[in-house]
Amino acid sequence: MARGDFGPIERILNATRYSLSGLCEGWRTQPALRYELYVSLIAIPAAWFIGTNGGERALLMGSYLQVVVVELINSAIETIVDRIGSEHHELSGRAKDLGSAAVFCSIVLAAAVWLIVCVS
Repeated sequence: MARGDFGPIERILNATRYSLSGLCEGWRTQPALRYELYVSLIAIPAAWFIGTNGGERALLMGSYLQVVVVELINSAIETIVDRIGSEHHELSGRAKDLGSAAVFCSIVLAAAVWLIVCVS
């Protein structure tokens, strides 16, 4: 192994540490993420009881967890835009609006999945 070349286990551990650091930073700085994680404390167990089989449970849990994933990506976009500068710029506003739209679409998707599974 070349100097500075880490084994696969060490790379996995480092990646996990960075990911957990990102989650902690998101929790600390992003109120919307905190709210979505609070809701997940109800949504994930509810999905287990509402779903009548593994497929339904996976759809319910996955559709909600997708909201959290998209929120994390949106937060990353907003952080990058804010890093570039605080002055108003049309493209900065557009990037933030597009990220927000992605979160909105993921929430609509999750609501539709939950409605379809609960009604059927």
